[in-house]
Parts: sequence; C-alpha cells; structure tokens
Amino acid sequence: MIFVLDCLHIAYGMNPHACIDQLYSYSIASQAIYLIANPGGTIKLYVFVLIFGVFMMTLAQMPSFHSLRHVNLISLVLCLAYSFCAVAGCIYLGTSDRTARRDYSITGNTHHRVFGVFNAIAVIATTYGNGIIPEIQATVAAPVTGKMFKGLCLCYAVVVTTFFSVAISGYWAFGNQAQGTLLSNFMVDGRAIIPEWLLLITELFTLLQLSAVAVVYLQPTNEVLEGLLSDPKAGQYAARNVVPRLLSRTVAVALGTTIAAMVPFFGDMNALIGAFGFLPLDFAVPAVFYNLTFKPSKKGVVFWLNTTIAVVFSALAVVASVAAVRQIILDANSYKLFANV
Repeated sequence: MIFVLDCLHIAYGMNPHACIDQLYSYSIASQAIYLIANPGGTIKLYVFVLIFGVFMMTLAQMPSFHSLRHVNLISLVLCLAYSFCAVAGCIYLGTSDRTARRDYSITGNTHHRVFGVFNAIAVIATTYGNGIIPEIQATVAAPVTGKMFKGLCLCYAVVVTTFFSVAISGYWAFGNQAQGTLLSNFMVDGRAIIPEWLLLITELFTLLQLSAVAVVYLQPTNEVLEGLLSDPKAGQYAARNVVPRLLSRTVAVALGTTIAAMVPFFGDMNALIGAFGFLPLDFAVPAVFYNLTFKPSKKGVVFWLNTTIAVVFSALAVVASVAAVRQIILDANSYKLFANV
C-alpha cells in the first residue's frame, strides 16, 4: 500500500493534474452562466479559472477525508443530476434541427486515427480509473478489502450510469463534432441552443459538483505533502502542522490554477493523466503485486496471465503517453497562452 501511494505521488507530482480538470470544467460552466446572463460579455475564460482557484484554495484546507464524507454524498447526487440534465439537452437537440448535420465518420488519415485511438484509450483509463485513487487513500485502515470493494462498486455503478448515458446521447446528438466538454456544445457563438433554463440548471449543478469533487481529488497529494511536512507528534490543529498545511496546499492549488489558465486542454490533460498514471496503476501494478505477494507457480496459467497483463498495459501506457503528448503539441499550435477557448 505504501508503494502504491508512492506511485500516486510520482504520477501526480506536486498536485497540478489533480485539480486542472476541475478548474477548467468549472470555468467553462461559469463562463456559460455568465454569457447566459450577459450575452456578448467580454470576461475571458482564464478569469473564471482564477476565481475558482481562489475558492479551491479555501476548500483545500479541509484536513482529512473524514471531514469530506458529507461532501462526497452531495457530489454523488449532483453528478447524477447534471448528467441526466446533459442527456436531456442532447435528446432535445437530437430531435430538433438546431444542430448542424450530424456526421458519425472518423476523420483524419490512418496516422491520425491510430494516435487518436491510443489517446482515447488514455482518456477512458482516466474516466474509469480515477475512482481507485481516493479509494486507495481512504481505505488504508482495516478492514481494507470490504471498504474498498463497496466503494469501488458504488463508484463504477455511478460511472457506468452517468458516463455511458452522456457519451451515447452526446455522440448521437453531435456526431464527430462533439467537443471534449459536452456542455460546450450547448453554446454556439455565446448563445444557448437548448432552453436557457435547462442549460442554467445543468451548469449550476456542474459548478456545485466540481466544488465538491475537486477537494476530494486533492486529498491524495495533500496526504503525501502532509506526511513530508507535518509532525505526527503535534496535534492536527497545532501551529506546527497548520502552517505547513496551509502553505503547501495553497502553493499546490496555485500551481494547478496557473497551468489550467495558461493551457486549457481539458481532454488532452485527461489523456496524459490516464496514460502516465491510471493505465499502469490500474492494470500493470496490481498484476505485478499479485505475483510478488502470492508467488504463483511460474509453470501455472495465473503467473503468465498476470505477467502478460503487466507487459501489455505497460507498453500501452508508453504508447498512449506518446499519443497524449503529441495531441497536446498539436493543440498548442492552435492556442495561445491564457486562450479564451
């Protein structure tokens, strides 16, 4: 378990990736609400990133997962709410003539398609693998197996329900023109193409949910920083621990906020995180740990099956990392720093 936490530290570094996606999604939702209330408004996307970054700095000071238990429940309800609202918006547009003619073909030459496939695999790994990160961190105390299994079952039940419904309805409504953030498709030239009340409710649910989930996904790295900087002999709220906690978490969120404002590549960041972090952690590392812990016979099927899984997904992680970095470079050619995307 300690090794897995070290892997998390390596995969996430000093925290920017843990909050970049939430910062960017929050900013997209905030900007949409702003444009609904003030069509033609001139406030740029990075301003909303900075606003949420300051808000997240405050929320990040919650000391432990135990203090977030009610936040998790609220986050779950909000996740279901805005997902179903997004599906409703897609159904509305899919049955109307407000969208351009839908094209379901895969664009680009063979070279671009191959890299696109590996990039998509990395995004999927992030989508379906991110639940294991807080579960690992939150269930170190015994009994580990029962708590983690129940938590992951609930996590994947919600993921399958929400992600499948949104992905299927979104692709049906927009085809290959669907953007990395589905809600961005509901705005064209700064104006809503679905009923404004539905878009407003969806964006509000998104804002509230992101405020909750961002804090949860900050906690694994916060715990690592806590272990490095805190004094276990002092109290949780002693000045010796409060000051390092305040400074380290503030700096970490500030770093993530700066990156999110400068380089707003939501899908690309997801792909990079999935390739570099979730693919090896979710597939390769467990197989290796099983062989090291239970030492199955090298003549048996189990040993070679685990070895094959570890090798295949390690290679996939390397290729997907290259594809993700390539996509970031391609997008960087069409964006400027602090772009208003």
